[in-house]
Order: sequence, then C-alpha cells, then structure tokens
Amino acid sequence: MQVRRQSEFAQHKGYAIAPITDAPQNILEKIVWQKEREVAQMYANESLESVKAKLANVPPARDFYGSLQNSLTQPALIAEVKKASPSKGIFREDFDPQAIAKAYEIGGASCLSVLTDSEFFQGGFENLQLVRQVVDLPLLCKEFIIDPYQIYWGRSHGADAALLIAAILTDADLTELQALIHQLGMTALVEVHTPEELDRVVQIPDVRLIGINNRNLENFVVELQQTKVLMDRLDPETRNQYLWVSESGIYTRQDLDFVQNCGASAVLVGESLIKQENIKEAVKNLLGN
Repeated sequence: MQVRRQSEFAQHKGYAIAPITDAPQNILEKIVWQKEREVAQMYANESLESVKAKLANVPPARDFYGSLQNSLTQPALIAEVKKASPSKGIFREDFDPQAIAKAYEIGGASCLSVLTDSEFFQGGFENLQLVRQVVDLPLLCKEFIIDPYQIYWGRSHGADAALLIAAILTDADLTELQALIHQLGMTALVEVHTPEELDRVVQIPDVRLIGINNRNLENFVVELQQTKVLMDRLDPETRNQYLWVSESGIYTRQDLDFVQNCGASAVLVGESLIKQENIKEAVKNLLGN
C-alpha cells in the first residue's frame, strides 16, 4: 500500500507525490493530505519552539508501556475515547470525553486512547487535555502523525504515548519520529496491518510496542483474523521481543481470548464500548470482571 503526499517537501523524504489534480486513492490518503494542510497551519499559528517551551510545565509522561505490561487484566485494555468514524458516523450523540474516560478507568481499563483528529473522527487535542484532567491512566494520542510538531503538540496536551502508522510513514520517518517520542519520555505504539508493514517494522531499532490493526485502512473492512495472520509469520524469539496490541473488531470476551491466544498482550477497543449506555459495566463485562 502506497500513500502519496501532496507537499513537494515530502518527495525529498521518499514519498510519492500526487499530481495536484488527482483525487485521493482511498480514505487514508485523503486523511494524510488533510494532515499536511493541518500541520502547515499549526506551524503558522505557533512556532515549534514556542510549543517546545510549554513542555517545561508539563508533568513527566506516565508509563504507557509499563501499564500494559503490568496490567491486572489480561489482555490489558486500551479503551478509546472516540466520537465518530468516517465509515460509521457518530457513535454517541451525548459525547462527554471526561465522563467516558472516568467510566473506562473505573471499569478497569489499563490505558486510554483519545482521538485527536477533528475532520474525520470529530475529535480534537482539546479532548486529550480534558481527559488528562480527570483520570490518572496513561493516554495515547490517537492521531495520523506525519510531523514532529504533532508529537510535541500532543505531549503539551497531556499525551503519554503517540501512534505511528507504518502505512503512512517511510522507515526513515518511523525511526525519527519514534526516537522523538522516546526522547520526550513517551511510548510509541507502531501500527501495522499487512505482512509487508510488519516485516518493515521489526527491522526498525528500538520498537517495543506493535499494534496490529485488524481494520484495512484503505476500505475500513475489519477482520479479527488479521492478528493471527501477522503473528503467525514470526518465530517465537522475534515475537517475544515485542509487546503486541490487537486493534479493532473486538466486541466480546471470546474476541479477547482469541487475540490473546494469538500472542496479543493488549487490545485497543473503542466502538463496541462507546456505544453502550453504561460504559463502566460494558468494560467490566468485556474484561470478564
């Protein structure tokens, strides 16, 4: 899968550039092109040096990786604060990120993921900040990251971890952006969906946490079997070098058991929880508590 860019600067970083007249080939490419525009606007609104300076007043990052590794529940749950998606629309009309986050925490989640994309998922970095005010759990900035600015911006809003999507980043950018995340004391969750992406990521130094997205980001079709397909490619020694997160398509305790038997130590769940009237009980039921 190739995700092209529109910015000519990206060509020097190894990305294919789409002609200005072209339409996006898929939803992921459409999102990335929007991110290029957003990042340019972020730089215009406030200098990167100004954002970096704000980090002096931000408490140290919580240990996202350690929270998953030492979770009392198995697999550990990363519960997602998510209002909508491009494929399914709004999940919850009475969307209150703080109330949802507190329900997740009380229900037994080990970490939280907060959608920060506004254009396609109706999220925002302000939600990250709001959630940080009411829970002690480590927080993942769930963003389509293409530039260091987004990492600094997420950290300034309380993020303890950041998502890197292999499908939209070159190996060089994955390496550079992960190094920055680690430098800031955060955890990098590196996400793959295909065998080719997995083969790339296991060659990148210092990767510790790998997410397998069961959702095809080209067409948004979900197949839980994808966790097994990818993990079965690896020999036990290689597999044991990483902590694995299965993402998307998880609805029941049986789904948790399936991906855990495949080797996943954690799951990322949003839609199936966010739609429930009683989110706290939904979390407990999913975990079997």
